[in-house]
Formats: sequence, C-alpha cells, structure tokens
Amino acid sequence: MLIILLAPLILYSFAPAGPIREGDTVFSEGQQRAQFSKPIASPSFQPDETCLLDPDSPLIVLENSAGESDGFIKAEVQGNPAAEWPFCPVHAVVRLSLHQVFQTPAVLRTVRDTLMRWFGK
Repeated sequence: MLIILLAPLILYSFAPAGPIREGDTVFSEGQQRAQFSKPIASPSFQPDETCLLDPDSPLIVLENSAGESDGFIKAEVQGNPAAEWPFCPVHAVVRLSLHQVFQTPAVLRTVRDTLMRWFGK
C-alpha cells in the first residue's frame, strides 16, 4: 500500500520541468533578492526597490518573458506572511530571472536527491 501511495510522488519528482506558464506556481531557489515589478519591458529599477524571498517561497507566475534573451518572469508572492523589511510582503508582485525559480516543490526535490544518491543515476 505504501508503494501505491508513494509511486506518484516519486514519479512526479523525476519528471522534467515543463515550460513556465502564466498561472503556474514556482518556488524561489534558495534565498533570493527580488525586484518589485514594473512592466517587464521596462528594465529600469532602483536598487532600493528590492526585497528578500525566503528559500522555497511559493510564487504564482503572472507574466513570462522566457522567450526573450533576458528571460524574466513577473510573479506574485504567496508565502511568508511576515511583512517586515527586507522580506517580500504577501501578494507583492516581483520580477525574477528564470535561474532564481524552480517548478518542483522542495519536498519532492529532496526525495529525488536522496533516491539519486542511494541508487545512483
């Protein structure tokens, strides 16, 4: 019974990440400095317009410019209800590059990494 319950979780963690689309949930890769969003086409940001995302903070993708050379997304912060500076407040819209986020939740990644370490590639 345990195998039946864990098999989908394990298979999902080994599946390759698909393209990031609007409405998808992504997670911050470690602690990240994010810029408060302005339109993606306008890259002019002030250094003080940033906040910190905790590791594995959930974000909902609002806009994706992955097809462009710089590859940025605009996302809404969903987790971390602490509204103290320098952390990003909930529902803040931030601009991140693609290397700052991942799609698979950290729990699944941890299981996958453990299994890969045990059984090799």
